[in-house]
Amino acid sequence: MKKTMFYVAVLLVLAMMHSACSNVQRILNTRDTDIIYEQALNYYNAEKWSKAYDLLEFCEPYVRNTEREDTVCFYMGRCNYMLHQYGPASTVFDKFRHTYGRSAFIENAEALYAMSLYYMCPPPERDQSMTTQAIVAISEFMAHYPESPQFPVFQDMTQDLTWRLHEKAYLNAYTYYKIERYDSAIIAFKNALKKYPNSHRREDLMYYTVMSGYKFADSSIDAKRLERYMTMLDSYYTFVMEYPESKYKTELDNAAEVAKRYIEKNKKEE
Repeated sequence: MKKTMFYVAVLLVLAMMHSACSNVQRILNTRDTDIIYEQALNYYNAEKWSKAYDLLEFCEPYVRNTEREDTVCFYMGRCNYMLHQYGPASTVFDKFRHTYGRSAFIENAEALYAMSLYYMCPPPERDQSMTTQAIVAISEFMAHYPESPQFPVFQDMTQDLTWRLHEKAYLNAYTYYKIERYDSAIIAFKNALKKYPNSHRREDLMYYTVMSGYKFADSSIDAKRLERYMTMLDSYYTFVMEYPESKYKTELDNAAEVAKRYIEKNKKEE
């Protein structure tokens, strides 16, 4: 009984899909651009994005250099956007903003271009090239339309993407620390601090700068160890001045004591 009901459900879904495809195909078979355009608008207004897109795509070459040209382009981009096809949507909206600067849709097109890029941005563990591109697009929108009711939404998106860039910088540096390439880790942590001084990872970046310096000195040959412990202490003092109540302080205090004892001993011997 259950199997029979399942097969019936599958057949109903297939029948509905076939009917929908048949409706669109029947409209396309008319070859009448006006009819196809009007039906595309009907599907668009009914939020049947896939059907609307198929009909608009057919119309596209026929509406060039007409008053419908920017409408078809914008609607195709928005259909892609609403179908979560952000790559194609961003391509259409990028073309739109460079082609139809005087269109009534230009503000929405620039907004949806930026939002398409935003939704394409990966998590911090992956390459952040798209994130940088999205931040540029969002910043351009905010500069062009400071009175937009969507302005707060774009501010939130900017904060989110900035967080991802800061997190990526931290993760890149931490990778060197994890594989015990402490000299490279020191450089990476310091570069991240210099590039993103207000990072939410600032305390972590400074902590690992100290610990990388400590482990780098500890694993160095005798001829280099004294100088490297002294450099590590400079980072330590900077850290404790900024974060005197840090959760890392006890651990760093212990590392600093090792460094101080080594420096004191070896300076006496000199």
